[in-house]
Amino acid sequence: MHPMVLLMLLSVIGAVALFVALALFLRAIIHELEAIGGPATRFRRPVNYVSKIRLGLRAIEVETGAILPQVTRLNTGLTAIRDGLRAIDSNLGGVIDAVSKQRQS
Repeated sequence: MHPMVLLMLLSVIGAVALFVALALFLRAIIHELEAIGGPATRFRRPVNYVSKIRLGLRAIEVETGAILPQVTRLNTGLTAIRDGLRAIDSNLGGVIDAVSKQRQS
């Protein structure tokens, strides 16, 4: 037998062995994932747990999407309150200093 034909046959056998091993390991991975997430479904109502969690998280994302404008408005209001409280704090500091000086005289 010619050495090139032998190398070709070995290459084909190696490629087939690689794909068989890949298929076996892929099947084992799918089996483990189904054990974690429940039975796999396609194009139907989701039955597995991972799909249910994903759909629940998507629903939460949609429902909480309106919060962002409200939070921005709230932050603006709270910033104004903070600035007002700082002004009151500095005014009260001035009043305390004035009262302290008045008592000393």
